[in-house]
Order: sequence, then C-alpha cells, then structure tokens
Amino acid sequence: MGFLKRLTKNTCRDGYPELGHSSFDNLTDEQLEQHLSIARYGSFLLTDAVRPAFNLEVVPSAGYRHDIYRDKDSGIDVPVIMAAESRERLMDLFIDLLDPLGDEVDVVLESSHDTDEAPHQDLYREHIDLPILKSILLDYEDLLLDDGCTGIAVLNPRVPMEVQFDEHKLLIMYGHDLAPFRSVLGNYRLRNSETIRFISEGEHVHSSTDDFVARFDELKFRLGVEED
Repeated sequence: MGFLKRLTKNTCRDGYPELGHSSFDNLTDEQLEQHLSIARYGSFLLTDAVRPAFNLEVVPSAGYRHDIYRDKDSGIDVPVIMAAESRERLMDLFIDLLDPLGDEVDVVLESSHDTDEAPHQDLYREHIDLPILKSILLDYEDLLLDDGCTGIAVLNPRVPMEVQFDEHKLLIMYGHDLAPFRSVLGNYRLRNSETIRFISEGEHVHSSTDDFVARFDELKFRLGVEED
C-alpha cells in the first residue's frame, strides 16, 4: 500500500478534509503522481512516509518551536518542543534526543496500519536499557523513517520526560525541563522559529506498504511490546 492506494482509502486521518473535499480533488493521475513523487522542498528532504497537500498550505521545512500540552485528566500544562529535520539527519537526531531520558526507558510503539479495526494501536514495553533500544531502532531505520503508519514514543516516567517520533516523522519532546533537548537541537544547528508550521498541521497524505507491515511485526517481537 503506497500513497495512491492510501489516498483513496483515507486521505487524512487527522481531522482534515476527506477525499472529495481537498486539494487533491480534480487532479489528473499525472498531476497526482508528480506531486507525490516530490520529496525535496529547498534544502528539506522528506521521508517516504508523508506528503503535503497539493496546494502546499504547509511547505515542509526544518526547525522547531515551543508549545504547551494540556493533560485532559489532570489539567496540568506540560511544555513541549516540536521539531522537523531533513531526512539526512532525522534518525541521528532522534537517537541523540533519547540521551536526556536516562539509562532505562519505557517504549510505546504506535501503529495505524489497520484503520478498518481501530484508528490507532499502542503497544507498550517497560524497562529497557537505552543502549539496547537504540541498537534495535537503528536496525529498523527504514521502517521508522519511511512508514507513515508507524510511530514510537520513548519515555522515562520517573523524570518525567518523553520523546515522540510520530507518523508524520516529527519529533515531539515533552517535559518540564526542556533544556537538555534544546542543547541537542543546538548541536544540530536546528533553527528556533515560533511561527514554523509542520506538515501535520495542514492537509497531507500518509504512505505505507505491505513490507512495512511485516517489518512492524518484526519490531514488535524485537521490543517485546504488549497491547494496551
């Protein structure tokens, strides 16, 4: 299943217009294929996981901004950093952002491969040594970068801090002390822009394949995750 099949099945899973009320309306097959084949926007290279709207209401770019996440249960506001990085450095940045979490972490593997059964599936693994986790994740770099139905969150509830590498291939960092994450972003010379918009904030389309579904099952086994 690639962009074209997923576009027909479910253009946007995130509250944006469904097929028939989007910038993808009335395109010829040639126009659609040409748009979906574009991966580079200036110096920013997308992964194969996601593509922006045809009208480019959000033009992909590298950078980060601060935000606030409000926990619905507790009502507590948690500081957040959202970041986008070009494909060439994205996996390295993700791996380095895990260091502030400590030597032992929990993992949440996220999937939306089977949208007919449920919109989202979370699978948990507690207490894994960070060096072991990093080694496993690097073995599945292709899946984490290019599958638009796979996401992962790594957290240390004892700190508490969390790094999410979501299905849009955005990096989202949660914690009351974000300074360690800003230090890593600074090492990558990622620019701070409080007006930057991310691909998830406009109409977009995800991509996956049957091979990635199989790779996801392999990663589930390697991590020893369990369904919630």
